[in-house]
Amino acid sequence: MTSDPDNKPSGLLARRFPALRHSDFRYLWLGQIVSVAGSQMQNVAINWQIYQVTHSAKMLGLIGLFRVIPIVIFSLFGGVVADVYNRRKILFFTQSVMMLSAIGLALAAGLGNTSTWVVLILTAVTAAAGAFDGPARQSLIPNLVPPEDLTNAISLNTMMFQASMILGPALSGLVIDAYGVIAVYWINAATFLAVIGALMLMRMREHRETTTTKVDFASLVEGLRFVRHSPMILSTMLLDFFATFFSSATALLPIFAQDILHVGARGLGILYAAESVGSLAAGFGMSLFGEIRRKGRLLLGSVAAYGAATAIYAFSHNFLLSLLLLGLVGIGDSISTVLRVTIRQRETPDYIRGRMTAVNMIFFMGGPQLGNLEAGLLAGWIGGATGAIVSVATGGVATIIFVALTAWLYPQLRRYND
Repeated sequence: MTSDPDNKPSGLLARRFPALRHSDFRYLWLGQIVSVAGSQMQNVAINWQIYQVTHSAKMLGLIGLFRVIPIVIFSLFGGVVADVYNRRKILFFTQSVMMLSAIGLALAAGLGNTSTWVVLILTAVTAAAGAFDGPARQSLIPNLVPPEDLTNAISLNTMMFQASMILGPALSGLVIDAYGVIAVYWINAATFLAVIGALMLMRMREHRETTTTKVDFASLVEGLRFVRHSPMILSTMLLDFFATFFSSATALLPIFAQDILHVGARGLGILYAAESVGSLAAGFGMSLFGEIRRKGRLLLGSVAAYGAATAIYAFSHNFLLSLLLLGLVGIGDSISTVLRVTIRQRETPDYIRGRMTAVNMIFFMGGPQLGNLEAGLLAGWIGGATGAIVSVATGGVATIIFVALTAWLYPQLRRYND
């Protein structure tokens, strides 16, 4: 059941972004801008705090492990829950848990607790809540807009996420420099109120008419079987996982900021934001472009460009050049994200959409988090700034190789148009 348009906004904005005509989607979209920005502020603060305490690339990589383990354990079950229960009510619960976790980080830092394990455990709690939040939130979107506005809604969601990725890290660097990580954690806790308020304003009562799905092992297996026997969905998930596994090196940005580019905490925030600037520009362009031909080839090409820009960035010692290359990384990532999500949502029935999204979460979240772990371990094994450079460069090259392998193994993806 989708929400009805309430004739706002109107004019040029409504024609360019028709998904915003639907009030329920608009409320959630605006709330997420605030909340995701706060979450990105917190991610930067956690990385900075861990590195300042330990000065260890391996510990930075360990953050990824503590984020991915709860996702692997809980996300499939979270997908079944999203297909059985009211998705809006699930979001009320998960957003509240993540808010309490942020408060815990703030209290621990405020009391002078410098134990990295407290930070890692609360990071894992946030990730566990996210394992239930992601399937419910993503599978809710098609219920808030009609099918003809779905691609636009996904583009807007991508733009929202990338805008928050720009605003959050940039603000985080400034706040850390002026007030420390404690202030960042309190700010993030407050931002969850934006999504909770948006959920309260929604007029929809239920995300679907009926469901025969039960919260049991058979329902979980049904979701896995659906993905396995859907070549278009499986191929995009594999592409997503391995590209972000090899080319995800955001955990090493503190090393680049401090030891290679020598730009400190403020520069770190700008580096985190640079990739999202490119993503936002690409997402905005795609939302205005209309129908896209040869979607499969564009998807493969954008992921290959993502890997190439990552490999070149690794060797940059110039701050402005690094920002430009990270922007190109963001462009490739944004184009591929919109195309991947659109393909999966269009080819998945609503009754199993939560489970499909949950399986995708393992690929989508597991790839970069395990990639951060791999990048941190490799960089730590080699040692110093050289280790960080080698880790990022080899990851970019590996991404290009995997794109070529995917194009060969899944010719239907290469030929995909709609």
